[in-house]
Amino acid sequence: MRVDGQAYRTIAFDAQEQCVRIIDQTRLPHHFETLALTSLDQACHAITSMQVRGAPLIGVTAAFGVYLALRGGEHSLALIYERLLATRPTAVNLRWALERVTAQLEATPQSERVAVALELAQRLADEDTEACSAIGDHGCVLLEQAWQAKLALDPDAHCLNILTHCNAGWLATVDWGTALAPIYKAHAKGIPVHIWVDETRPRNQGAFLTAWELQQEGIAHTVIVDNAGGHLMQHGEVDLCIVGSDRTTANGDVCNKIGTYLKALAAFDNGVPFYVALPVSTFDFTLADGVREIPIEQRHGEEVSHMQGLNAQGELTRVQVMTSHSAVNNFGFDVTPARLVSALITERGVYSASRESLQELASAQGLS
Repeated sequence: MRVDGQAYRTIAFDAQEQCVRIIDQTRLPHHFETLALTSLDQACHAITSMQVRGAPLIGVTAAFGVYLALRGGEHSLALIYERLLATRPTAVNLRWALERVTAQLEATPQSERVAVALELAQRLADEDTEACSAIGDHGCVLLEQAWQAKLALDPDAHCLNILTHCNAGWLATVDWGTALAPIYKAHAKGIPVHIWVDETRPRNQGAFLTAWELQQEGIAHTVIVDNAGGHLMQHGEVDLCIVGSDRTTANGDVCNKIGTYLKALAAFDNGVPFYVALPVSTFDFTLADGVREIPIEQRHGEEVSHMQGLNAQGELTRVQVMTSHSAVNNFGFDVTPARLVSALITERGVYSASRESLQELASAQGLS
């Protein structure tokens, strides 16, 4: 996608500098900066500190981390695997990418592993871009149908109002994104979309990242506080919701950023379609009950007690917004039961959130 008119990916190998270059997402939206990763330690830090974030991007970053570790002289694939796997517990793409890369490297002679690891990481990056573009194509069909249905009821309608939560745009993937990919495709086709952007406390990925992405692409949007979504749905101001996923189970339970479940409940109560967009790599077909089986990351309390922004001098600063004497709980994710999900949009097509439908997908992918 574009930043000030220039095309970027969130992660790429810089052949000239011989490094892996990422966009530092902790500096957005006020400062656009790229960082060079040259070691396993730096790759792990990029994931844990959320300089890179989003399930697909975490997986690709881990693949590049394997390459950097091997290039740096680490020979134990098992040790590399464990170091990277420990960085974030919830997003299943991390494990998926590591298993795929290390399995192929185990069958590769030691002398060839560095070159093969780089090739594998770049291949995963290209595949993620292609998958997200395909998600956009399939999701765009749904948005076009929704727009035509709205026009049939109200020929004077001005736009299709879509609510999203957290950031599932190109910053969460290598390019295009998951939940935002259909929006980008619809915008390119001339469908007038307007996006309600949940701020997504405590890290404000919606306000900081999603709004920034949409602004770069010239797409109409409005940032709202997290708890405004239900009110907007009650008043007919939301035509559909679309979010991403960090892990989705074999029966269609969806784990996504904390607060997603409440949006799904509000959508269900108000008859608003609730779509989830994700690549097949984000499915965990080994799990059947998302609420009981998906590990939910608990992050540091300072993400809640402190906020980052620009001060009066235009400097990026961090301030404390609550007393130091109160306890803080900071769950990073929640699980939306399959019964609340209207459909799952993948690069392979649109599926219902049901065990039967997803069994077909798993069988087609050789994953069942």
